[in-house]
Amino acid sequence: MFAASLGAIEQTLLLASRNLLRQRRRAALALLIICGGVITFLLAGGFINWVLESMRESTIHSQLGHVQITRPGYLREGLGDPYRYLLPADTGAARENAPASLRTLAPRLSFNGLLSKGDDTISFIGEGVDPVLEAPIAKAITIAEGRSLEESPVDSVLLGVGLAANISARPGDTVVLLGTTAEGGINAVELTVAGLFATTTKAYDDTALRVPIEVARRLMRVEGATSWVLLLDQTEQTDDVVAELRQRLPADQFEVIPWSDLADFYNKTVVLFSQQVGVIRILIALIVVLSISNTLTMAVIERTAEIGTSMAIGVRRSGILSQFVLEGALLGLAGGLIGVALGLIVGTLVSIIGIPMPPPPGMAMGFIGEISISPTLALDGFLLAFLTTLLASIFPAWKASRMIIVDALRHQR
Repeated sequence: MFAASLGAIEQTLLLASRNLLRQRRRAALALLIICGGVITFLLAGGFINWVLESMRESTIHSQLGHVQITRPGYLREGLGDPYRYLLPADTGAARENAPASLRTLAPRLSFNGLLSKGDDTISFIGEGVDPVLEAPIAKAITIAEGRSLEESPVDSVLLGVGLAANISARPGDTVVLLGTTAEGGINAVELTVAGLFATTTKAYDDTALRVPIEVARRLMRVEGATSWVLLLDQTEQTDDVVAELRQRLPADQFEVIPWSDLADFYNKTVVLFSQQVGVIRILIALIVVLSISNTLTMAVIERTAEIGTSMAIGVRRSGILSQFVLEGALLGLAGGLIGVALGLIVGTLVSIIGIPMPPPPGMAMGFIGEISISPTLALDGFLLAFLTTLLASIFPAWKASRMIIVDALRHQR
């Protein structure tokens, strides 16, 4: 019984493949349409994947790190009075409970005030950082001019390129930072501009500066840090590390926050690009459905007499239906596999050559784009081809199976 069923399936597959090969030109055109749709989907999705991956890593390695630890409520209520939510200067509590995947743990002290050079004064947002511990986290920060804090004396400041342009500051210039201390007094420090930095976010570069954390503590007359920033070996480890730290650290003393909760611009960009990929998927599916449906409908019309003969000698309507559906499935299978293979090849070649891109809105620098086709995206491309082609074959197959035998036999006679 099983052997007979298997033999019938093999015979049906063989017949479906022969029917496709009988009309090589039409089958080749259908494959071209399917492959073109898959390649377009993979290239568009792969470019968006690469953009999101690059934005994610740039955000992590320029500002946020993978995980941040603060006092409970600091991000919700502490921005107006951050020094009520200070962590200890010693990061030992987090370091003792940190997982093996930890690369670095750096304290930060956030502050703000006024930056002056000569007669020019402008407001700023500042971060006091440990230059040595912060270096792995800040690898996506580009030193546009001058030197990094790690290579400079203690009384140095690193200015965002936009902030520096607003007060005409260059490396080697002397500037004054004026701030309100934790007790409400006024304090100032005189620093030398070590260098100018640039990130992928123009708004940040226009307002931000960085100083050694000891300078920030001296200016604000506080000890401690507003946050501890952790960098891990891989971004994919973030959720596991967050869960582990939340179990180990007292919840009434420490709040553990993943980078994704802090990256509002990135999260909105992911939603936008995901919707764009969805629109592309729908458009390609419509093109494939209409094209393959038209192709199979033409095949049904041309083979009307053949269908009538098959039904006359005892082939059931379900057999006719399955025959044409199987032909569509074979087209989708071949088109999906070939399209994915060609998409991977084209994506690799484009990535090697690179795609010069201008600065996106809200960013300061252009970039060389690439194509990143993930296994999930490749599977989506294959399923898009296979399922849409299968769907497109249903109506022509149903139409073929509903023919009246006598009318089909008299077709074109």
